[in-house]
Amino acid sequence: MEYGKTSRLRSSSLGDRLFDTCNVISMVCLMIVTLYPFVNMIAVSLNDANDAIKGGIYLWPRMWTLENYKYIFGESSIYHSTLISALRTVIGTVSSVLCTAMLAYTISRQDYVFRKFVTMFFIFTMYFSGGLIPTYLLIKNLSLLNSFWVYIIPGIIGVFNMIVIRSFIEGLPDGILESARIDGAGEFTTFWRIVLPLTTPALATVSLFVAVGQWNSWFDVFLYNSSNLNLSTLQYELMKILQTSNTTAGSQSAADVFAQSGNVNTVTPTSIRATMTIIATVPILLIYPFLQKYFVQGMTVGGVKG
Repeated sequence: MEYGKTSRLRSSSLGDRLFDTCNVISMVCLMIVTLYPFVNMIAVSLNDANDAIKGGIYLWPRMWTLENYKYIFGESSIYHSTLISALRTVIGTVSSVLCTAMLAYTISRQDYVFRKFVTMFFIFTMYFSGGLIPTYLLIKNLSLLNSFWVYIIPGIIGVFNMIVIRSFIEGLPDGILESARIDGAGEFTTFWRIVLPLTTPALATVSLFVAVGQWNSWFDVFLYNSSNLNLSTLQYELMKILQTSNTTAGSQSAADVFAQSGNVNTVTPTSIRATMTIIATVPILLIYPFLQKYFVQGMTVGGVKG
């Protein structure tokens, strides 16, 4: 009897170890596949541009150089556009998360009469929009053209983000909110002092979504603020540099692509593209570790509760 029980335990333990081994191997393979393109971009950006044309660069630069980064940061517009990108990311993220959270709290209330109607109204906008031209005309009529607020106001409410936060709020114990109302707390006090602190995981998840979207956005700059250089963002400036590099590369031979006058160092569209990718990605990578714990918890709980 004891022997059979011990045998089953050993068999189960062996299966668990086998599962753990396969799981670790799968995760390592997935990590390699995920990290390799980024590591390769770093290697290309730190490699001599003319040498990179030959190929064969994988994980380590063959000819080290910082000329690619010097070329990008040599553009005077980069620094001001970086400031604009940082401002729109911070202001856009804070305002969007706050407004979306207020809306999510409102429609999470079971006693709200128009709860279902408002929810369906916003969900409808996820699948149908007015189109590019009507949106442009609306932005124009609202006097948001050539304005910093065109980066903030149109996207201040995110429907998917609202659903995530609402699902998280609906999962909170009812007794907490009821006790606050018994103590005389109003709706705003309940939302600000109780709901917001308790929904930190969902807010962190949404904040990451919004921040990445704001930081990477460039098409709205092209549509609404392309004539105002003072409101140009980093992504838009990098896009223009890449566009210029592709145009110039098409009109020159491979031997003198982007040759600097009086300088033997060169840059190419490939090296510029790799360098731009690293510059645009690093700020988000620096933020993500601080939000990772909340991000995983917010997506798990919000997804299950929804």
